Amino acid sequence: MDLKFPDILTALRSERGISQRRAASDLGISQALLSHYENGIREPRLDFVVRVCDYYNVSADYMLGRSFDGYQEFKKLVGRLTELSAEANRLIEEIR
Repeated sequence: MDLKFPDILTALRSERGISQRRAASDLGISQALLSHYENGIREPRLDFVVRVCDYYNVSADYMLGRSFDGYQEFKKLVGRLTELSAEANRLIEEIR
C-alpha cells in the first residue's frame, strides 16, 4: 500500500470542501505550513497528527495509510474527487 500522509491529508480536506486557509486556522498552524504538509515538503510532528485525526475524526492508522479500511476510504475519496472534477468540467463546458 503506497498511501502517504500528505495524500490522505489533502484528500480529507478536499472531500469535506474545506479550504486550506480554514483548515490551517482550525488546526492552529499557518496555511504555508499546511501546504508543506500536504505537498510532503515537511513532515509533521506527532502532536499535529493527533490534532488532524481529531479534526477529521479518523484514526492515526487511517491518517498514516496503515489500515485497510483507510485504504478503502481513501479510494472512495479519490473516486468522489474524480467525479466532482468531471462534473466541474462539464459545467464549464456548458457555460462556454
